[in-house]
Amino acid sequence: MTDTPIQSEQTAVTAAASAAYRNDRAHVVHSWSAQASLDPVVVAGGSGSRFWDESGRTWLDFSSQLVNVNLGHQHPKLVAAIQAQAERLCTLAPYHANEATAEAARLIAQAAPGDLDKVFFTSGGAEAVENAVRVARHHTGRVKVLSAYRSYHGATAGAISLTGDPRRWGAEPGMPGTVKFWGPYAYRSAFHSDSEAQECERALAHLADVLMVEGPHTVAAIVLESVVGGNGVLVPPDGYLRGVRELCDRHGIVMVADEVMVGFGRCGEWFAIDRWGVVPDLITFAKGVNCGYVPLGGVIISERIAQTFAHRVFPGGLTYSGHPLACAAAVACLNVYREEGLIERVRRLGEELVRPALEQLKSRHPSIGEVRGLGMFWALELVRDPASREPLVPYNATGADNRPMAEFAAACKDRGLWPFVHFNRVHIAPPLNISQADLRTGLDIIDEALNVADRYLVQ
Repeated sequence: MTDTPIQSEQTAVTAAASAAYRNDRAHVVHSWSAQASLDPVVVAGGSGSRFWDESGRTWLDFSSQLVNVNLGHQHPKLVAAIQAQAERLCTLAPYHANEATAEAARLIAQAAPGDLDKVFFTSGGAEAVENAVRVARHHTGRVKVLSAYRSYHGATAGAISLTGDPRRWGAEPGMPGTVKFWGPYAYRSAFHSDSEAQECERALAHLADVLMVEGPHTVAAIVLESVVGGNGVLVPPDGYLRGVRELCDRHGIVMVADEVMVGFGRCGEWFAIDRWGVVPDLITFAKGVNCGYVPLGGVIISERIAQTFAHRVFPGGLTYSGHPLACAAAVACLNVYREEGLIERVRRLGEELVRPALEQLKSRHPSIGEVRGLGMFWALELVRDPASREPLVPYNATGADNRPMAEFAAACKDRGLWPFVHFNRVHIAPPLNISQADLRTGLDIIDEALNVADRYLVQ
């Protein structure tokens, strides 16, 4: 019996999906995973705020993959820019100049605050952090670098040493000279604070004490996420980042703002730190600069620090620094942000739509302990007991201990939404240009899935 055209198409799709899955399981090692327990989705395509597998099952992307696909999947202007650049020049050694790289640097510097006017390009965020630390150490002649617990800065040797969550453990002992401190987190205060203002005051006093006992003259840099990303969407209290800036100025320390996840509109500003009017010495970036269509990251360097390397060799280099295809995508991406007014749109929708909607969810679901965020970057912290604030799952839970969050995530996926979950939190991070209708649809799905979390409340 001969297959009909429809049957033949379905058979081909099934065979392709099966081959892709078999090859993945046979040969691909996935990040942060026990390989034998994986059952990955074979993604066949995407468009806008959705992506789908080879069977045609579709999900609304409320994670922007890894909080990087700011303009959604297959944005036509980014695709066209990559195609046009590929026809002209695909790649180039980094000691040459080219139009795409130079224009990307100009647009990034234009968006950056203060006198941050120079850009060193990398292939991603972890490399950006590595090079920011190197710049700070050479500029100051010092070794120590301070970073916060509840942080993530990347998985390369130096960046993972700066990271303050369990992903660091498997890489220890790490880079010498790294020192941790507690950042502000009023909901679970390390300082027993009873207000945001008190949390700010006590967190800054703690950081000053750490500098005192470490010796501020030995500290090259303080590296911190302007808004903590994967570790909870922790928005700093007003005054905190300015206080860090003042401590750095007092002791000649380089302030490094890690904006890899929150830069380029995610929090309703070009860079999240702009919300507080603070100008760091270095900004690390990646993800949203070109939505990850081609890997790209970098360090934006202040004029004062850039002068250190005016007549001294810059101590870093990468084969793909300023890659033309990646930078062409960045130029297109940065222009779309401006042309479509996305920074302002994100700020407005965050306050007028997302925040009120999430507060309504909190009023209906006692499993939500706290709502926090900015722009298109939010977290719902889920608890078993609103009074004691016991997390829905333990810190760094795995296996059976993580069942409530696993069931919540499965409930989202079953309803057609791909969530970002980490520990006891669900993060809201859709593409910045998501339609209001899709945004409401996604929030409605989360509303339904939260019934799963509510079942685990302490009785």
